Amino acid sequence: MKDLTKGKPSILILTFALPIFLGNLLQLTYSLIDTRIVGSFLGEDALAAVGATTTLGNLIIGFLMGLANGFAIIASQRFGAKDMPGLKKSFAASLRIGIIIAATLTVVGLVFLNPILRFLNVPEDLLSVAGEYSFVIIAGLLATLLYDVCAATLRALGDTVTPLIILTVSVVLNIAGDLFFIIVLKTGVRGAAIATVLSQLFAFVICWFYMLRKYEILRLSRADFKGMETGQIRFMLSSGLSMGFMSSLVNIGSLTLQTAINRLGQDVIVAHTAARKISEIYMIMFSVFGQTMATYCGQNLGAGETGRVKRGIGIAILYTCIWCTLAVVASYTIGGQLVYLVTGSRNETVLLNATNYLKFNTLFYYVTAVICVLRNAMQGLGEHITPLVSSSLEMLGKIVIAATLVPWLGYTGVIVAEPLVWFIMVVPLLVKICRMPVLREQKQEG
Repeated sequence: MKDLTKGKPSILILTFALPIFLGNLLQLTYSLIDTRIVGSFLGEDALAAVGATTTLGNLIIGFLMGLANGFAIIASQRFGAKDMPGLKKSFAASLRIGIIIAATLTVVGLVFLNPILRFLNVPEDLLSVAGEYSFVIIAGLLATLLYDVCAATLRALGDTVTPLIILTVSVVLNIAGDLFFIIVLKTGVRGAAIATVLSQLFAFVICWFYMLRKYEILRLSRADFKGMETGQIRFMLSSGLSMGFMSSLVNIGSLTLQTAINRLGQDVIVAHTAARKISEIYMIMFSVFGQTMATYCGQNLGAGETGRVKRGIGIAILYTCIWCTLAVVASYTIGGQLVYLVTGSRNETVLLNATNYLKFNTLFYYVTAVICVLRNAMQGLGEHITPLVSSSLEMLGKIVIAATLVPWLGYTGVIVAEPLVWFIMVVPLLVKICRMPVLREQKQEG
């Protein structure tokens, strides 16, 4: 466990963020390897089928991850306040509420899968393969949720190393599973999805038994699942659903944009798939310091250390902006090589569109850095409305662009979409953060 309410904020934030960074980098590396395996052994048709539905998976899985992280904010506040009975009850509620929501999403997703894929404008010749992949991913949502809740709770206690170790084992198994199912059993894209779900299930089992053995405060009894007041449940749902919907609104916008991209042909679909995979690596620090600030602000708010919150936010923004500069340099020097590494394609249309996307978008990453840090910091401080407003603006902006600029400008419309939206969605965050009473207090660091 790590107490983020004492010590130098700059050092604490870095040491807390480093394992999260390595974990996210590991997961993204797997995602790139998975994409390369699919492209190399199953061809560009299969890669396009997976890419055409990636935003659907990101939407659902991102919601569950946001839900788990939102629940964990309550755990971090309880931990910061040294309220251990409250911590146990919040963990129990996370599991109970999360399982209900994940099961509901699974049923709805499987029942309406075909209509959803048609809404996404997945090309007819890719529909069957895309359906096979999406069916397995959705069927395994419960395993995803259970691991997310356990890992997020550990991070709420300041333990970011254990989730990293478990994730490492899971990723290795996932890659081995990809090769086994695709090359040996020849199960196609369905095999890649099965490997993903099995690795998530394995990660949850390891994480669960480790938590029971290592942390007595997380050993739940029947009493922990009972007696939670309606107000407490409402508070849990407010935090969890706010983080979940914040992620979902972002992904709904991307999903809508993907429907427009899917009309531009297979080359563009593959190019955008590659560009987004690389962008996920570029944006890794945004989510890393976002998760860090949610826990950091939650613990310090619980401990009443409001003076440390303001300083921590500034430090996190500085760190992410340094990373943005590195992303810009990479796009303008080795962007083309990165696209080839992801796809294995030498198609000039694919390479040109993907590199153009990267070169333009990275120039505006500094705005995104501020957005991600502030959104998550606000969630940790109990402000759930403004981050949702900001994410709603992103969703609406992408919907409008998908309906206007993309039909008019083609893939160029997609390239300019996100930077336009970023400048709009940062405004309410800046206004609100300057007005939050907790950040106006002048309490000095403890």
